[in-house]
Amino acid sequence: MGSDSDYKVAVLGLGYIGLPTAAVIARTGAKVLGIDVSADVVATVNSGKVHIEEVDLDGLVSGVVARGDLRASLTIEPADVFVIAVPTPFDHDHQPNIGYVLRAATTVAAALKPGDLVVLESTSPVGTTEKVADLLAQLRPDLAIPGRSAGAPDIAIAYCPERVLPGRILIELIDNDRVIGGITSRCARKALQFYRRFVRGACVTTTSRAAEMTKLTENAFRDVNIAFANELSVIADGMGVDVWEVIRLANRHPRVNILSPGPGVGGHCIAVDPWFLVAADPANTPLIRTAREVNDAKTDHAIAKATALIEATQGPVALLGLAFKANIDDFRESPALKVASALAARFGERVRIVEPYARTLPDTLAASGARLIDIDTALEGCDTMVVLVDHDIFRSIPLDERAGKAVYDTRGIWPDQPPATTGPQLRLAG
Repeated sequence: MGSDSDYKVAVLGLGYIGLPTAAVIARTGAKVLGIDVSADVVATVNSGKVHIEEVDLDGLVSGVVARGDLRASLTIEPADVFVIAVPTPFDHDHQPNIGYVLRAATTVAAALKPGDLVVLESTSPVGTTEKVADLLAQLRPDLAIPGRSAGAPDIAIAYCPERVLPGRILIELIDNDRVIGGITSRCARKALQFYRRFVRGACVTTTSRAAEMTKLTENAFRDVNIAFANELSVIADGMGVDVWEVIRLANRHPRVNILSPGPGVGGHCIAVDPWFLVAADPANTPLIRTAREVNDAKTDHAIAKATALIEATQGPVALLGLAFKANIDDFRESPALKVASALAARFGERVRIVEPYARTLPDTLAASGARLIDIDTALEGCDTMVVLVDHDIFRSIPLDERAGKAVYDTRGIWPDQPPATTGPQLRLAG
């Protein structure tokens, strides 16, 4: 592969996964080119700054850019390895959309040369890596594509999904085990050599299809377990039981580990990926489909409960959090954002948003008349509070600062909150 100084890697997509991945690879001394369709993103990275919130990412990007090991561009250049890390959303009917992946592969095709490695990291339906191989074979008939040409291939193609937790991405990119699936075993071995440059965790090789399904399975498993907790919270609510106490007590059983319920499920993985399995085999995925429907319905349940609370109170209401999970600025598929948008559309100027990881409100919320305020202003001026995200700053608020407020806590972060004095049964949970 040559020395680090002349080893070139191109990362297509500088989002929540692509930029940290590019920076971690650049830290090894490789020359990394980040490709993005946004001129603003390219300019931000080339200035040594970041456009996303992630622990320690700003310092790492600043350092590798200053050293000349990372730069960004709108256009592709030759490299030894091409990593595709672009979005794979689903359409309105929950069918997976791999258009961004195929467009990225088309971009890569123009720069390919013999000896190169192409790795798809985007979470994808089973068979997507093979479609990338088919596309490259069509666009570059001068190259022998693995599995598509006789004889020794000119390039290698593999799939290696990310499996990181926002807020810990830089740590988990290095420490987590990686599943590397090749179009052929030879492809998998070449990709294994690449990931060994910066991954300390175990790197396990398999087929591209097995690796694709592994990623989908991981997120479907989590979705099903969250759905149980969310369904349990709705049942407990109807029975007048504190679901948080029930879960704490049930988890004392040595073989029970119930997750925490919330206002739904969000993020770029768990709220999306299970639909890829459902789309691939609708007849044999009733459990996975039902879990998705349960978690989506929990957001509607949260909207209904928050609406009832707000209608029973007067004055401004503070909605705490918009992100899809705690302590990050990622709003993708966020149930908190969906709840806030619905409440802002209904109650308009009564709504105050507290989101410490946002400088401005999304356009739809701003247009409704809702305002972005800080937590201290909310505690001083809002007698009604809806907890949508369990940011640490919200957890830190002592009881005496919340005393007497009407609260709907979807995250169970304030178990000591007494019933509000402004009306009957206004301390809601679940």
